[in-house]
Amino acid sequence: MKTFLWVALAIVVSSARLTAVSEAYPRTAPGDLELKTLPAARWMRTESSTDYFAADNGLFMKLFRYIDSNKIPMTAPVEAGIKPGTMVFYMDDASAKRADLAETAQVKLSSVSERRVAAIGIRGSYSRENYEEALTELKAWLAKRTDVKSSGEPYAVYWNSPFVPFFLKQSEVHIPVAPTK
Repeated sequence: MKTFLWVALAIVVSSARLTAVSEAYPRTAPGDLELKTLPAARWMRTESSTDYFAADNGLFMKLFRYIDSNKIPMTAPVEAGIKPGTMVFYMDDASAKRADLAETAQVKLSSVSERRVAAIGIRGSYSRENYEEALTELKAWLAKRTDVKSSGEPYAVYWNSPFVPFFLKQSEVHIPVAPTK
C-alpha cells in the first residue's frame, strides 16, 4: 500500500509539471496576505448571467474553445468574477500582439492597465466555501490597513488545471485597492 501511495504521488507531481504554463504574475503563497501590483495585460473574457459557482456556467469551455481554435497557449492564472459570473484568460506576449484575433459573441478581447490588489493565497478545492472563507479573512485584514482601501469587487484567481487533485490546487482571492487620501 505504501508503494502505491508513492507511485500515485509521483504521477500527480509529474502531471502537474507537464501541464505547466506561463504565469501572468507571481502567486500569493497559501495562507499569505499581501498587497501586490498586477502587470498590464491583454486578455480574453467571457461572462454568464449566473453566479460563477452555479452549476454548468460554461465559462471555461467558451474560453478554452476560443484559445484552442486560435492556437493560443494556455496561461495562468484564470480570474473569475463571482456575481455575475465572469472568467478571464491571459494572453501570452506573442498572442497579445496578434492582429488576426477577433472577438466573438461569447469572447471579448481587451487590455487592462496595471492594477493594485490585496491578495490572500489559498490551498484546496475551488469551492464557494473556500472562496468565502478567504474573502472574509482578506476583508478583515484590509479593514485594519490605513494605507489602502477597497476600490472594486473581489474575484477569485485559479492557478491549476481541473486535473490537479484538490489538495494540491492553489488559488487566491483579490480585492482591487487604491491608496487612502
